[in-house]
Parts: sequence; C-alpha cells; structure tokens
Amino acid sequence: MNLKDKLVLVTGGSLGIGLATALMLKEKGAKVIITGRNKERLENTAADNDLIPIVSDVSKEEDVIRLFEEIQNKFGSLDVLVNNAGFGTFEKLENLDADSFNSILQTNVIGAALAAREASKIFVKQNSGAIINIASTAATKGFPGGTAYVASKFALRGMTECWRAELRPHNVRVILINPSEVQTEFFVNAGGERRDFNPTKLLGEDIAHAVVSSLKMNDRGFITELTVFATNPK
Repeated sequence: MNLKDKLVLVTGGSLGIGLATALMLKEKGAKVIITGRNKERLENTAADNDLIPIVSDVSKEEDVIRLFEEIQNKFGSLDVLVNNAGFGTFEKLENLDADSFNSILQTNVIGAALAAREASKIFVKQNSGAIINIASTAATKGFPGGTAYVASKFALRGMTECWRAELRPHNVRVILINPSEVQTEFFVNAGGERRDFNPTKLLGEDIAHAVVSSLKMNDRGFITELTVFATNPK
C-alpha cells in the first residue's frame, strides 16, 4: 500500500503505541484520525501533531457508530483501521474481579470488534482496505496475574483469524501485531509503579515501525502476524 494520502484511523491514538503509530503514518504521507476517551488530551495531542481528533470510546457501541458516521460524512471513505485502544489490569486468580474483567473485555475485545465491524462495511464496499490489530505477546502465552488481559488478547488473535477469512475475498488485509513489553504509560495506567527508562527495551516507535512496514507491503501479499521482541533487554 502506498500510504500517501491514505486515510487511517488509529484508536487510542493520543498516547503510547497509538500516538507513535499515528506520527509515523503521518510522516509517510497518510492523513491520520486519532480517537480516545479523554477529550482534552486527544485534542491537545492532535493540535500539537497535526492529526485529526474525533472523541470516541470504543467500548460504547453508540460511540463507534457515531465515529464512523462522522468519518463517512467528512471524508467519504477510509483505507486503514489500526485497532490499538486497550488496557489491562493484573491480578492473581484468587483476586479476580468480575467488573474489572468485563471492562477489559468490553474495550479490548468488543470495542475492537465494533470498530472492525464498521470499518469492514466501508472496506467491502470499496473492495480494499486493511485492519491492523495491536495485540500482545500475551496473545500467545499466559503468565501469573494475566487472566483478564491474556484472555482479551487471545480473543483478539482469534477474531483476527475470523476477520481475515471473511475479508480476504474483498482484498482486505487483516494483520495482527504482537508487541512484547513496550515502555509506555501502560503499566502505570494498570496500577503498576513507574519504571526508569531502559534503552534496551522497546519503544512505541518500534511497534509503529512494524505497523507501517506491514502496511507498505504491496497489496498482493500481506503479513498475517508479526511479533516484536526487544533484542537483548537488560
């Protein structure tokens, strides 16, 4: 895909991997829409970086429908969806909280599916498009305390395979990206302690590079799944 002038939607695009991806896509000539729940942060980030903000909470179906209606009304089409919005909390099984579990699933699984559903309607109609799902190495293996988050990412991986099977006949590429640990606000937002910067561990721009590289491949082929590890983390 030639990214110049392509319209790309990045959910959860006001910080972390989402913002890094939006900025790298913009550098390649794409027009980039970012979404998020925090209106002030989203609009400030968009203004500072020449991105297009649309406030939306992907966990709410009415928000997702409104988001895509606004895209259709303003732009008439869409070329790429980057399903990046997501979060996690980490507790051992004995401390598992149903409300917290449901909240993670609502955003990471149902929210991703709702965004993909609306994007697929556009892509099938125009017989082209791409969906990038940002999962995690937690989509490939479990770990202590990871029940809710791991479940959400295994689900996203499985849904990716379903969407790929449905959409390939319409020239739509569905790609899964599995980052290992990335130095963002993710763990702080999950209730963890802030960690010192570690130059041997991944940054958001490393995952952005994976996204952009996957998209830039000629449309006759595509990478189905890509996992990104730090080379030699200390």
